[in-house]
Amino acid sequence: MEEIIKPNPLKGSPEYKEWLSNLKSKIRSTQIKTALAVNAGLIGFYWELGKMISEKQTVWGSKFIEQLSKDLKAEFPGMEGFSRRNLFNTVQFYSFYSKVQQPVGQIVQQVVAQLPNGSKTTNEKSQQAVDLNWQQLVAKIPWGHNILIFSKSVDINEAWFYIQKTIEDGWSRAVLTLQIESGLYQRQGKAITNFKKTLPDISSDLAHQLLKDPYQFDFLTLTENYKEHELENALVENITKFLLELGSGFAYVGKQVPMQVGEKEFAIDLLFYHLKLRAYVVIELKTTEFEPEYAGKLSFYLSAANDLLRHPTDNPTIGLLICKNKNNIIVEYALKNINQPIGVSEYELTRQFPEQFRSSLPTIEEIENELKSV
Repeated sequence: MEEIIKPNPLKGSPEYKEWLSNLKSKIRSTQIKTALAVNAGLIGFYWELGKMISEKQTVWGSKFIEQLSKDLKAEFPGMEGFSRRNLFNTVQFYSFYSKVQQPVGQIVQQVVAQLPNGSKTTNEKSQQAVDLNWQQLVAKIPWGHNILIFSKSVDINEAWFYIQKTIEDGWSRAVLTLQIESGLYQRQGKAITNFKKTLPDISSDLAHQLLKDPYQFDFLTLTENYKEHELENALVENITKFLLELGSGFAYVGKQVPMQVGEKEFAIDLLFYHLKLRAYVVIELKTTEFEPEYAGKLSFYLSAANDLLRHPTDNPTIGLLICKNKNNIIVEYALKNINQPIGVSEYELTRQFPEQFRSSLPTIEEIENELKSV
């Protein structure tokens, strides 16, 4: 007799599906929490290891770290992180942050008040608060990210910026490397704007920090005398990289977005929506130097977008004019009496060769020597 296979009642059960979905979410949440806890423990260990080595390095000399690496690897062969290079990294890690005299993101007195009472002086407690604050902050990102930040940052303010951006935007190590190499810290919030006058304080500060100057458009294949539509097309073709350059929160809506005003049709070069600002962002590209009339035309586009595109729950539309170059004084005068929120920045084209090909390219000196020999 053939065995009768009964249908599984759970497969079609909505209650089971919902329960299973909740269970999966719980497992994923537990995995994330476990990974974060493991990372925090590892970073805390490297902090203490760097501190311990720093205290003994001057006593036992230059060969100390090399010998320590050999001994630790022999004792713990299955553990990573005890190479000579990584031990130096822990020392640099601790030294970079322990020199800070004020904790970032917290007031000294607030942290000191949380420390246990004892015979420590106020200065000792303050330094302990500094260490505690930084340990908690750097423990939120992986070790590889930490190495990049403390080895590439000029000062503590730059390090603070990249740590916060990594946490907020969930940057991978590759993205973090790209942002550091492009000088994001130096470019962020550098555009000339009239936001203080045209936007509420909270929106003004956030919008200003979102804009860069200059913007860097990378890996673009353009002709020598490229036109605005070529630049626009190249940015759209590389929209992922363009969004990365714009920063987190930007959502691409479209290019050459039509707007009917009166009996004439106009087109916005690039239209985005910013999720944090809850506002449309109109981007106009100019392959020439900034001219005052550019601001007037962009102001017209913003008025039209507010009437034709903006939802009642949206904030006022923001304009960003990106030019080949600009005179800051002329820009400031052009924006002075405009009541629409506009920012003006420059852009740079960075045509970079892929890393794997750079070593095979001749240097300038080699080319010159070859010409001389001819």
